[in-house]
Amino acid sequence: MKKAELVFIPSPTIGHLVSIVEFAKRLIDRDNRFSITILLIKFKSSTRPNLDSYTNSLAASQPLIRLIELPQLNPPKSPELAKTPANYITLYIESFKPHIKHVLGNLIWSTHSHPNSPRLVGLVLDFFCISMIDVGNELGLPSYLFLTSGAAFLGLMLYIPTRHDRVSTEFSESDPEFLIPGFINPVPPRVLPSAVFNKDGGYAAYLKLAKRFRDTKGIIVNTLLELESHAISSFCDDQTPPIYTVGPVIDAKGEAQNKLGSPGSNSKNNNIMKWLDDQDPSSVVFLCFGSMGTFGAPQLREIAQALERSGHGFLWSIRLPPTTTPQGKAGNPEEEMLPDGFIERTRGKGMVCGWAPQAEVLAHKAIGGFVSHCGWNSIMESLWNGVPLVTWPMYGEQQLNAFTMVRELGVAVEMRLDYRGGGFGGDGGDLVMADEIERAVRCVMVSDSEVREKVKEIGEKCKKALVEGGSSFNMIRRLMEDM
Repeated sequence: MKKAELVFIPSPTIGHLVSIVEFAKRLIDRDNRFSITILLIKFKSSTRPNLDSYTNSLAASQPLIRLIELPQLNPPKSPELAKTPANYITLYIESFKPHIKHVLGNLIWSTHSHPNSPRLVGLVLDFFCISMIDVGNELGLPSYLFLTSGAAFLGLMLYIPTRHDRVSTEFSESDPEFLIPGFINPVPPRVLPSAVFNKDGGYAAYLKLAKRFRDTKGIIVNTLLELESHAISSFCDDQTPPIYTVGPVIDAKGEAQNKLGSPGSNSKNNNIMKWLDDQDPSSVVFLCFGSMGTFGAPQLREIAQALERSGHGFLWSIRLPPTTTPQGKAGNPEEEMLPDGFIERTRGKGMVCGWAPQAEVLAHKAIGGFVSHCGWNSIMESLWNGVPLVTWPMYGEQQLNAFTMVRELGVAVEMRLDYRGGGFGGDGGDLVMADEIERAVRCVMVSDSEVREKVKEIGEKCKKALVEGGSSFNMIRRLMEDM
């Protein structure tokens, strides 16, 4: 086979970029006749200050992955768009079409000019980048969708255009529960992404994206057949492109997370891991809410009370809202927002930190449970390591993920399914009281629970899926042959 090149276009957010890069690395590991070019779209204010450190490290360590940074464009200016993140991101990415067409044109010209260069065989597009199908069509390139979420979210997106043909309006939280293909149980509207209720462009953006799913050559999903077999089998029809389940696609060693950590995070990470080494197996509950999951002081105090009363060991990663400027304890500003004496009373039993090396932590034998925002990457890491979850979703499709983990698959403890933070920052949601948090922590830490047994079983299936003969291993081979 002549060498083949794929162009990946990820959304300008950390979780999406890391997931799509890990998938690119997996393809290259399987067959080094593939080379991959990743087109980097960035916001003018970078999503994380250390994003450049991550991409520079990637460029140095992966010679078969080329990074091309696109010029930074002015984002949409309408103040209304700030209320609808989905529409804002979609329009911003669409504005890159001319630049992406120019880059792809140069790559095609280079292929024709140099007979030994890899042949460009297709585009791999992230969720918010699916409009780039138009560019691919103009240049005669097939487009594949890489979905960083699971099959349940895919089911919702395939359902939206069908429903719209019948109803033609946004979803409403007062709607009755309804059946979505791919789900065993009726789905309550309250667990759908906020965008589908939004009358200011959010629903229109999701509808526009959803209509393009069936225009792709194939849909690549970060899940495994053994986890979401019911959903995957329900999508097999003449209108839906081939679906490739290739997961778990995770940064299992935490290399990307270490690059994305705050300055000085390596030494802090060492302290965290040393502390965990001194804890008993499965004795610590880990609380972490993603790069954008933040709480105000009232909610932090409720969590602190719950942890102290639960009696379990804990590792608690606190991300402060960007507007927070605590005074005094420059090294540990998150501690200032906690109840007086909490750190002293729980010393030895618990640990509070800022940024945490999540993948490494979840792989540690001391971790017995994970209170999570239910981002799909976090869910995959937790299942991979056989750690049961407590659901505390914040934004995006996380409520639907939580519903799927609890009601559809039985691999998580329900605390909240419909919690919503105030926008992408996660702050400003309803106050979850200490009693509710304490009950969920006690429940997830039960050593012989049905949920724990199920999660351990899924963890073993995750690893088997990726080795030779496993479902995801075979699916990646099929994908590469099709490409």
